[in-house]
Amino acid sequence: MNAGMFQKSNIKSAYFAGGCFWGVEYHFEKLDGVKDVLSGYMGGRLPNPDYRSVSTGLTGHYEVVKVVYDSSIVDFETLARLFFEIHDPTQIDGQGSDIGSQYLSAIFYNDSKELKISQKLIKLLENDGHRIATKLISSEDYPFYEAEMYHQDYYTKTGKSPYCHSYTKRFRD
Repeated sequence: MNAGMFQKSNIKSAYFAGGCFWGVEYHFEKLDGVKDVLSGYMGGRLPNPDYRSVSTGLTGHYEVVKVVYDSSIVDFETLARLFFEIHDPTQIDGQGSDIGSQYLSAIFYNDSKELKISQKLIKLLENDGHRIATKLISSEDYPFYEAEMYHQDYYTKTGKSPYCHSYTKRFRD
């Protein structure tokens, strides 16, 4: 197998909500082993939501990124650590100046292993004095809905920089 090939069995998806999906997408796309990052919506009651409905804050959806990655190159813990370091997981009402339920911090975990890793990372941060607001939600009952095309690769398309997402080292190890 040549170096550019990958095993389909190694391809996994992880789901992170950390405020406006543009900035979260921007940072995950730079990580080695990440194959694609899609902006979208999860967690709400309305099937096939769109940006207009989600932005009201009434549908229950979060702005989420779906991170498609090669688990032989990068693991879920590395993704989750980056997630906690590219947004403010202590903010309880949104992210930066983006306030509302659609901008809350959450990890939509796929299985007990992802849940345990997420809980471990939260415990490490709490042991360092952080009050973590990030919710852990099973992805089982919440499908991922891809956002409109104009939201995909927003910062790459516009040449702008994230306005409320930047890297802040939070883990000591």
